[in-house]
Amino acid sequence: MAPKTAWTKSSYSDSNGGACIEVADLGEKVGVTDSKLDDGPAFLVPASAWATFVAFVE
Repeated sequence: MAPKTAWTKSSYSDSNGGACIEVADLGEKVGVTDSKLDDGPAFLVPASAWATFVAFVE
């Protein structure tokens, strides 16, 4: 998947580190994972689909 340093935690994460997702920009794909799970599972989506999702929820 992506190295640990590539993951960015959601700005909506609570202060104790729970209940959040992390994303990794992998070029043409974006990785999405639950931050409570150190080594996955994660899923990949096309970068264009992620951009559409983010635009919708903003």
